[in-house]
Amino acid sequence: MNRWRRIVPRLALIGWLIAVWVLLWGHVSVPNLIGGLAVALVVTLALPLPEIPIEGYLRPLGLLRLIGYVAVSLVWSSLQMAWLAIRPQAPPMNAVLRAHLAIPSDLLLALAVNIINLTPGTIVLEIDQVRRLIYVHVLDVGSPRAIERFYRQIDQVQRRVLGAFPRYAPKAGERA
Repeated sequence: MNRWRRIVPRLALIGWLIAVWVLLWGHVSVPNLIGGLAVALVVTLALPLPEIPIEGYLRPLGLLRLIGYVAVSLVWSSLQMAWLAIRPQAPPMNAVLRAHLAIPSDLLLALAVNIINLTPGTIVLEIDQVRRLIYVHVLDVGSPRAIERFYRQIDQVQRRVLGAFPRYAPKAGERA
């Protein structure tokens, strides 16, 4: 079992590199597939990535909830940003806000930060890995309600990520 946890990600990386190679050439053919395999093997052998500790398990329903949440958030926040761009008022107030993410895994912390970065109107400026704090530049924080909405969004991202990967979720009685 442990051997498969090392092999599967490497095979997935090789498959991904082959797919990118074929997409770069624009058509699927045997020479392109062989060329992609050759390039993928050279890249993975000459420039090996460090092993990422993959522990625990994935909850498929939690992952679907996470994907659905991200999709809805992207659409909704894109509509909000479009409205801010065309509304006949002064530009919105911006701020850098600090938030705490109680996600113990660096891999899942990176996933949560990337989800936050994908959301229009927010960008993570700094991550304090030791204290699990993130500093986020946020558009349209001119009211307490808007600031509360941001913190709810951070809480939702954290809960959805931990719902998809329950191995890292806090135990009963622990603070998230």
